Amino acid sequence: MQWLLIGYMFLFIDRPFEVWQWLGDLHVERVYMVFTMAAWAAYPHKRWLPNVQQAAYAGFAASVALCWLMSPWSDKGQPIVEDWFKIVVFYYLLVTTVHDEKGLRNIAVGFVAVMGLYLLHSFREYLGGRHTYRMGISRMMGVDGTLGDPNSFGASIVYALPIVAAVWAAGIGGKRGRLLMAGYVGLSCLCILLTGSRGSLIGLVVWFAIVIWGTKYRVKALAAFAVAAPIAFVALPDSLQNRFETIINPEVGPKNAQESGEGRIYGFFTGFELWAANPLSGVGPGAWRPATRQHIESHNLYGQLVGEMGGLGFFSFGFLMWCFWTNLRAMKRLRRNYPEWQNDLVFTLPSAIGVSLFLLLFMGNFGHNLFRFTWLWYGGFLIIARHCAEVRVANWEPAPEPEEEFEEEYELEPGWILHPPHA
Repeated sequence: MQWLLIGYMFLFIDRPFEVWQWLGDLHVERVYMVFTMAAWAAYPHKRWLPNVQQAAYAGFAASVALCWLMSPWSDKGQPIVEDWFKIVVFYYLLVTTVHDEKGLRNIAVGFVAVMGLYLLHSFREYLGGRHTYRMGISRMMGVDGTLGDPNSFGASIVYALPIVAAVWAAGIGGKRGRLLMAGYVGLSCLCILLTGSRGSLIGLVVWFAIVIWGTKYRVKALAAFAVAAPIAFVALPDSLQNRFETIINPEVGPKNAQESGEGRIYGFFTGFELWAANPLSGVGPGAWRPATRQHIESHNLYGQLVGEMGGLGFFSFGFLMWCFWTNLRAMKRLRRNYPEWQNDLVFTLPSAIGVSLFLLLFMGNFGHNLFRFTWLWYGGFLIIARHCAEVRVANWEPAPEPEEEFEEEYELEPGWILHPPHA
């Protein structure tokens, strides 16, 4: 089952059926998922992992369905809702079939490997001339069509980097594994720069800052980063340099680049206006464009949440965030109580998911990522990791303390003195 799940990860992320039309005509993804569900039905080792976050996902799914059914633009939002519920199905396959540390390790490493193949495939296509021209520059994009937009592609790279760091910290693969991880990070940085995505670049810098702050070599790491960053910037074409310079000086870029940045703020306030007009259920998932009569999405997580899902979405999403926080705190306590295990994947992975969650919320200020698969997949990883950690603690037995050796007492004859042994 684990290999079937990893295979679906590849189909979902790389989406080769969107690259080669003949695969799309065969509906490879649907056939594969039907086969996986049939294998799941026959799988004898299914089990339910009790965790409050499971209820949070069920509540949020119910909110999505209700908001969609109550929307006057439900036909427009149907593709978004259908695709999101497909992710929910995969999530439940994941959390019911992976429930030990070996399985968690396979899934985490498989995810990193799939992302690595996705980056290599996209970079190969970029070298072959595949790109998009937007905002006055040529921008790299993902090889797929669903999340291949430069901004979405860059965000996917950023959200995966903490998982790479978790695998690195766990020492999986030894020196060869760390060499591969270093190459992965280098390729990730290159791809983000080539996308011209300002939000992804900011997310990358924030991730590096978190990593540097968490290492004991932070001074040296900060110095290396301070040297490498300007070199990488100067190596970029002038068009990309101007693009990224607009982060701090919007006037150097074209007018549409300035409007793009202002659109993030517009999306936030427009979302609250839509919520005020539709307090309970918003305008419905995926209905932002018809409801606002705009040709672009919200580009803001918080505006998207309250605008498309109203109060139902606000409270169900808030409950989900509370569950993330509760599970992360529990794992932090366990990691502190058992410092000898702190570099095991079962503890490094939850810490990485905490960083990814922060990046999702932070980059949500300039990206509409509410229905991204990352929320569900990473939540599943966290639930499995907590279960594995609790099982390990429950089965842990302290090593028996060595028994003290007592020297045999001798009765000495009168006049004799017993001296201690010499060192």
